[in-house]
Amino acid sequence: MITKDIVINIPTGLEARPVAQLVQVASQYESSIHVACGDKKVNAKSIMGMMSLGISSGETVTVSAEGSDEKAAIENIEKYLSSK
Repeated sequence: MITKDIVINIPTGLEARPVAQLVQVASQYESSIHVACGDKKVNAKSIMGMMSLGISSGETVTVSAEGSDEKAAIENIEKYLSSK
């Protein structure tokens, strides 16, 4: 399992469109991927779960991935969340 703290650099935070794109990125991987913010932890492949976090730009989330392609999953999710 790989865990990484990532700062959200998407200007609008994780609203509907960025969440949908993040779910698409996460869904490309076989690994189990979760995003945690505060005391909430949700499946990164779930649009409703991700929307429930209400993450703003500049916040830090903890992304964890476990599976055969966990390294690539974390790298690409970090690339997406850190982009402006």
